[in-house]
Amino acid sequence: MRGPIEFCPAEARLPDAPDGPLFMDAVLAPNRSLPNPGFIALMAVLTVMSFTAGLAYLRMGAWPIPFFFGLDVFLVWLAFKISYRDGRRREIIRIARDRILVHRQHPNGATRHYVLPTAWTRVTLHHAGKHDAAVELSASGKRLVVGSFLSPPERPELGDAIERALIRARQPMAQETGGV
Repeated sequence: MRGPIEFCPAEARLPDAPDGPLFMDAVLAPNRSLPNPGFIALMAVLTVMSFTAGLAYLRMGAWPIPFFFGLDVFLVWLAFKISYRDGRRREIIRIARDRILVHRQHPNGATRHYVLPTAWTRVTLHHAGKHDAAVELSASGKRLVVGSFLSPPERPELGDAIERALIRARQPMAQETGGV
């Protein structure tokens, strides 16, 4: 390892899982509350309502108004498409005895990999209880924020889970196996 937080190039494959036990193997993904069938139903209802209202205004002689109804439908569709695209984000966090692997996949398919030493990494929760709460992993002055797309109540849970996994990973092997 070259430094406290090692950045692996985007074209590099995910570093191999360590030989020993994993104390955390989590896949984080953004929440999406409206499944695809619900999106289709919502867009159909919105389209029918806008088309009907647009026809009514067109019959009254207000010919520019239907354009705005169509624009509204398009903007709602675009907002949902952007939201669903963002829903493809993923973070994989693996904590082993000697290192923490963070694999980050962006919505456009780009990937980033980070490797941190388990022994020297601290977990910090910034702005707990607020909307901009952040879980930060830090080692030797370098910082990595994880789970930024999670909801505010989920971020402290993630920080606690990482902290518990780090404590277990740092324990000597004899205590873990119940040996002498």
